[in-house]
Amino acid sequence: MAGRPEGGAVERGLTIKTEIQMETIGFIGLGIMGAPMAGHLLDAGYTVIASDHRSKPPADLVAKGLKTVSDHAAVAKAADIIITMVPDTPQVAEVLFGGNGVASGLSEGKLVIDMSSISPIETKTFAGKINEMGCDYLDAPVSGGEVGAKAASLTIMVGGEERAFERARPVFEKMGKNITLVGPNGVGQTTKVANQIVVALTIEAVAEALVFASKAGADPAKVRQALMGGLAASRILEVHGERMVRRTFAPGFRIELHQKDLNLALEGARALGVSLPNTSTTQKLFNSCTANGDAREDHSALVRALERMAGHEVGRGE
Repeated sequence: MAGRPEGGAVERGLTIKTEIQMETIGFIGLGIMGAPMAGHLLDAGYTVIASDHRSKPPADLVAKGLKTVSDHAAVAKAADIIITMVPDTPQVAEVLFGGNGVASGLSEGKLVIDMSSISPIETKTFAGKINEMGCDYLDAPVSGGEVGAKAASLTIMVGGEERAFERARPVFEKMGKNITLVGPNGVGQTTKVANQIVVALTIEAVAEALVFASKAGADPAKVRQALMGGLAASRILEVHGERMVRRTFAPGFRIELHQKDLNLALEGARALGVSLPNTSTTQKLFNSCTANGDAREDHSALVRALERMAGHEVGRGE
């Protein structure tokens, strides 16, 4: 009959439907960044599984349908794709290869994605171990902080094989906007270290400018507003400049975590024989903040180190 699809067409349609079935996601690390990221996956209709062996998952994620299992191995057994989002290299190693870790629950064909910000060198080692098990590995650190995580507008810098990247792309697209495969395993983390150099030095520049202007008698809020219309405009001036003026330092990204990232930059620079003088100076300012009890404040609180040296606090403004 005219207009009636042939059996082959129906079969092709069924094949396409099978291919686009959503994979089950394991998500380890439901903190400031991880919780909203996992929330977006749940909102998109993914089945998301987490471990409750140390702490109970956020209630709002459970209300959205988050499933929980006993440990990281059980997460890996139940999921097709396993995402880790934890603070530092030792935590990733423990999650992947510790007792009842992800590796002990993997089977051939699964995909492990580390979205933490960690050592590029160790990342290559982790990827090699996971590849030996017949699984793919992507390092996919993010930039955008808590604001970007909540808005699903993160920048995602990916290292790994293209086939694994294409498999993960639909998942990444639920959490971020600027998603780039930058090279093989480890290069995603190298890109994130470079990103953190730019962010730290720009925060320091904004802080210097506002301390200078404020101590000179200008209204820092109006100075910031004026600068936003010129070449000095940036996302950091917009967001972190406002934090400095309004004194709102509840963490989106903690100073202690940015210190960790700059340590990776400086360690890498030593190994490469590269000089990073302004990165080193900015790290010293972060160190000063930590010595004065600000380690768990937002990294925009770097301004406090400059304020202490100036004997002047940036005003609140309007």
